[in-house]
Amino acid sequence: MAFKRSSGILLHPSSLPGPYGIGDLGPQAFRFVDWLASTGCKLWQVLPLGPTGYGDSPYQCFSAFAGNPYLLSPDELLADGLLTQSDLDEMKDLPASRVDFGLFIPKKLDLLQKAFSSFQSNPEHLREAFDYFCAENSSWLDDFALFMALKEANGGGSWNGWPEAQRSRKKAALSKARKELSESIQRYSFYQFLFFRQWNKIRAYARERGIQIIGDIPIFVAYDSADVWSHPELFFLDKDGNPTVVAGVPPDGFSATGQLWGNPLYDWEAHKKENYAWWLTRVRASLQLMDILRFDHFRGFAGYYEIPASHTTAENGRWVTGPGKDLFRVVDKYLGDGLITHGTGLPVIAEDLGLVTPDVIELLNAFELPGMKVLQFGFSGPDNLFLPHNYVPNCVAYTGTHDNDTAFGWYANAPQHELEFAHRYLGVDGHDFAWDLIRAVWKSVAVFAITPLQDVLGLGGEARMNFPSKLGGNWEWRMTDQDFREDLAAGLRDLNWLTNR
Repeated sequence: MAFKRSSGILLHPSSLPGPYGIGDLGPQAFRFVDWLASTGCKLWQVLPLGPTGYGDSPYQCFSAFAGNPYLLSPDELLADGLLTQSDLDEMKDLPASRVDFGLFIPKKLDLLQKAFSSFQSNPEHLREAFDYFCAENSSWLDDFALFMALKEANGGGSWNGWPEAQRSRKKAALSKARKELSESIQRYSFYQFLFFRQWNKIRAYARERGIQIIGDIPIFVAYDSADVWSHPELFFLDKDGNPTVVAGVPPDGFSATGQLWGNPLYDWEAHKKENYAWWLTRVRASLQLMDILRFDHFRGFAGYYEIPASHTTAENGRWVTGPGKDLFRVVDKYLGDGLITHGTGLPVIAEDLGLVTPDVIELLNAFELPGMKVLQFGFSGPDNLFLPHNYVPNCVAYTGTHDNDTAFGWYANAPQHELEFAHRYLGVDGHDFAWDLIRAVWKSVAVFAITPLQDVLGLGGEARMNFPSKLGGNWEWRMTDQDFREDLAAGLRDLNWLTNR
């Protein structure tokens, strides 16, 4: 798609400020949109919005279609008459500086249960809208709500540990579960109704303010998800429903044993036989929530790394050819305008970081998809493709991403030769390094320039969002009320004017 030169901020809603333990889709989200619009930026990039599971990662969700109920705004639920002020007061003793998931989740679930009970006792003003939502989203909502109800009934355990009849989706067992767990099913459906209701308000408001939202589609889904449980035929699973091969990346300079992600791998031949119907549904649903989609681990569509599920490291996997052009032709035909090769197709950004082989480049070029350039990776020497003089217009330039340290965090720990090169290349002494990077990517030819809010704020490594392969302590960072600074907005506003963004 032919994008217009512009700029934006990367900030997940969970990082917004507020009194309820986590950033949410309430007043502070609207305030952020206003602040963002005041900067002249036109893009807001978020991480996946799905319901998080193990490790609280937005990249390991119980569904590729559902929304995260932890992001629901208590203030909005109060406005809907589903909660009382005293209900909200019980949430205000949670930390404001970070998300403490261990403390937060039980309290939020109790709050959401109260909202659902309130709906049950007085459903009239929301019933019609709720019923319409359920009917419109039945293609994924029915399985998801049943999956979550069964998971709850089985003590929260992964679906491969459920009774065999439930695990293998025997018709009689599912019929029985729908009757016995009808209230739980409706509760999980209601949470989704609330999420989409609140998110759609935010998205509509962003559009009014001239802001487009960039959303994230992880290529793989979590094994413990409604997607794998309800569509086992689309994944490489054995007769008991366990993965036979899983995703990861091979050993490299960062990891001697590679990265074993553990996600089940798609049986792409099975997807092709169904004309990629599941993917069409997924992309269509994502485009109803977002304006632009970032395909995470894009190289996996060209070729992916397959590891036997019995292995404990990623050392002995193999590369397997992905669906490539075939998938994107089908997606564009049914969801785009069939003209992707002329630069007017689907609004997609390709996360092409990591091992970029000729087949990945060929796939990018065939559909004219912009890849990513992360300036923080660029300071090894003048031939580094992440330096601005090597950019092409059809790319998205970042100071860093959610998986990297902040600019100042990198600066504090970078090798001396990279620091010296960065000083020479940027013509700076490093005292304002985060903004030095922002200015460099904004001035580049890249069609989009994006920075995490942490770099706008000039924060150090303590504000890092995620440390890949590290368990615990991730996804916790939050901004404060005081971070909505006019001086920073003015600085971005001036930079956007100077660089025609």
